[in-house]
Amino acid sequence: MHGVFTLYHDGRFWVGVYEIHEDGLVRAARHIFGAEPNNAELAAFAAGRDFVRLADEAREAPPVKVTGRPKRTYDGEGIGTAAQRALKHAVTERAIENKAARKRRLAAEATRRRALARAKAKSKHRGH
Repeated sequence: MHGVFTLYHDGRFWVGVYEIHEDGLVRAARHIFGAEPNNAELAAFAAGRDFVRLADEAREAPPVKVTGRPKRTYDGEGIGTAAQRALKHAVTERAIENKAARKRRLAAEATRRRALARAKAKSKHRGH
């Protein structure tokens, strides 16, 4: 198992992607820096909690099979296609989870509102 951290500019922001390669699978997570980080900021990021969180997120990401020979990334090349697929797969999974959670939250809110409306109607009919 080995990890690769790649920093690149995606057109709007500076993005760091941490890829974990093991047994023909790749897992990836990204961190958006915004403005271009200098060397001191990158060193602080690598030594701080943010990198630990990024590594944990990468370990929990769904694995994607690497197709073909893994190639070495060079300056200006960006992240590999397997890492892009891993990131896309993780985003899709998170979107599905968020959609289900939102549906549960809305159902609970509708139930609560219905109970409040019934209680209000009941109190009106009591004649007080």
